Amino acid sequence: MTIQKSVKHATIFTAGALALAVASASHAVDFEVGDTKASVYGYAKLDIIYDVDADLGNSIGHKNIALDGEPSQDGHFNMHAYQSRIGFQTTTPVSGSDLVTRIEGDFYGSGGGSFRLRHAYGSWNGILAGQTWNNFYGFVAGSPSIDFTGPPGVADQARQAQLRYTTGNFSVAIEDPDTRGGSEDTVDATQVSEDVAKSSMPDLTARYTDTSGPFKYSASAVLRRLEFDAEGDATATVDDDSTFGWGMALEAAMDVSEALTLRAGVTHGDGIGGYMNVSPQTSPAYLAADGELETLESTGGTIGASLKAGPGAINASYNVATVDLDDADYYDDDADDTYETVYLNYIWSPAERISYGIETSWASRETKGGDEGDAVRIQGMVMYSF
Repeated sequence: MTIQKSVKHATIFTAGALALAVASASHAVDFEVGDTKASVYGYAKLDIIYDVDADLGNSIGHKNIALDGEPSQDGHFNMHAYQSRIGFQTTTPVSGSDLVTRIEGDFYGSGGGSFRLRHAYGSWNGILAGQTWNNFYGFVAGSPSIDFTGPPGVADQARQAQLRYTTGNFSVAIEDPDTRGGSEDTVDATQVSEDVAKSSMPDLTARYTDTSGPFKYSASAVLRRLEFDAEGDATATVDDDSTFGWGMALEAAMDVSEALTLRAGVTHGDGIGGYMNVSPQTSPAYLAADGELETLESTGGTIGASLKAGPGAINASYNVATVDLDDADYYDDDADDTYETVYLNYIWSPAERISYGIETSWASRETKGGDEGDAVRIQGMVMYSF
């Protein structure tokens, strides 16, 4: 998806709710000032949540799942409107190409309740500068969910500062190296302090997305430099080290018929960290006892389907994210290494600008030592768009 798409598509690709804006995506408050077309868009959304087991939070937090045998309070009801958002976009013709600016925010800051910046960028002649979706995710494999967390295992859907160039279906970017798990875990304060992780180079991402008839696909890659430097730390018994992390993501979707769409994706990397969505370990590397910086290998995947039914669609998906901790002595047996989520929902639009939805989800986590736990959530939503 090129960044110059109009505001009519601006809310389609939200993290964890890729199709909640089906009804609202074609709406905005549009006006013109001289040669500039401006749009104000957004929605108010209420989430109604009941956790059958442990309290998972405002969106599904796998770390909150109680392991089998652990004491846990079951049955929790919650309502919030934190996903509600507002955005402003302008489009101005400049020297044969549209200059597009966009600023958008929601209220999911600090986990919910605080206004936060989602997008703030300008784009002209294929060059984008600012904060928006990272270039590693292609928005092809993710099935719609009402839960804001979104599916584990796909490439991460976060937004970060970047400088991106897009030509045709190909885009390449340098991105902020710290927001997607750029810090490395350290063994203890006697070996090296917790503040020695550093970033001296930006992350490099590249993506190609295309469509062939009913088939859409995306391939992307990320390359990053990971390092620490204990210069000036009197307690450190090691000095410094660096290594490279890398990751790849493949996504595909096919319209089998006018009613049925199938999706699948796989993400894999070594030192990928937070570039995999809902990763059990967002740190890309750790400092081993011998002073070497060791990367963590991560693998994830998703498979899903959407079936049009009545005024909406039934959506189902299975999603998994794993991190290989078998040889990582730094991590205790209680460290999480696998997250799974299954979504089943029905999202429909009874009238223009209005979307309703009901969803059942099952989430689980497993630790390095083999302990497991799972939880069930029932969630509804009402969204009014403008």
